[in-house]
Amino acid sequence: MTTVLVQELEPESADAGVPAHFGDPMREQRLLETAVGLVDRSHRDVVAVPGEERASWLHTITTQHLSDLGAGQGTELLVLSPNGHVEQHAQVTEDGTTTWLDTEPGAGAGLLKYLEMMRFFMRVEPRDATAEIAVLSLVGPEAAATAARLLGVELAEPRVAEVPGPKFATGSVPSGPTARYDVQPFDGGWARRVPLGVDLLVRREQREAVEARLAEVPRAGLWAYEAVRVAHRVPRLGWETDHRTIPAEAGFLAAAVHLDKGCYRGQETVARVHNLGRPPRRLVLLHLDGVATDHPPAHGTPITLDGREVGFVGTAVRHHELGMIALGVLKRNVADDARLTVAESAAMIDPD
Repeated sequence: MTTVLVQELEPESADAGVPAHFGDPMREQRLLETAVGLVDRSHRDVVAVPGEERASWLHTITTQHLSDLGAGQGTELLVLSPNGHVEQHAQVTEDGTTTWLDTEPGAGAGLLKYLEMMRFFMRVEPRDATAEIAVLSLVGPEAAATAARLLGVELAEPRVAEVPGPKFATGSVPSGPTARYDVQPFDGGWARRVPLGVDLLVRREQREAVEARLAEVPRAGLWAYEAVRVAHRVPRLGWETDHRTIPAEAGFLAAAVHLDKGCYRGQETVARVHNLGRPPRRLVLLHLDGVATDHPPAHGTPITLDGREVGFVGTAVRHHELGMIALGVLKRNVADDARLTVAESAAMIDPD
């Protein structure tokens, strides 16, 4: 099996260190859309937060409702700037003694710095755990069944609450995380059920043994994973965000923000924008015609309308069924039927 690493194709990529593909990216995409594949995402940074006050502490300094977070639960959270801009996004896994936060490659240092700055006299001990934990992902409709059969973990379906309408009544949003991801331990780590499949947080010294148990699962590269992520409109910190992004603009609101849990840094901006119902920008899926070029545009490429810049490309990929597609962040007032341009390609918004 041919293994092509990300850095061999994109030397400056933040995703360096994991396979881009195993010789046939389109076949690997179809595998993730129709069955199950194992994706190496071990380049993700991981921060561990042990300590008896970790849940209540994380509750007060992030966007998620975590005060009652218990063993076997997972969710997502954001860290915002004082002005409500997205600074950090992390997946959460609680094992009963430690809360594990896995985030984008290169983002762990900033997350850890913020946590250390906010410790004060709380009984918590955040640390960099990237050298301890590797993230692998079973992706596809057969992911949960495969985890049950090969790892012995039975995982409930993920649940993400609907975002309440503007000016909702105080107390009408249930307490607890807005996204609830079942977490179960197995020999070597923890499995977390998420919308795209099952994430495995594996102790690195036991990674080889875990991968041996999953030997029958076909491997798929990060290119295939990214194509599936884009098609499902799942945002990624640093790709679908910039220094001005607020949660309502980039698709983070439902899974990572509890709108009725009290104060946290940036909360006033979140509440004001939600009550007005008019975020300045929105996340959209774009279809690119690919006539002038067969290369997806680079991250940050401007999206224009009649020669005027109205947004930017987050992640662009070539999908095995949809062709060239991209997640873009557009000004809110751009119509769904607008004729857009991205570099050399014409682009249309997918309204579904």
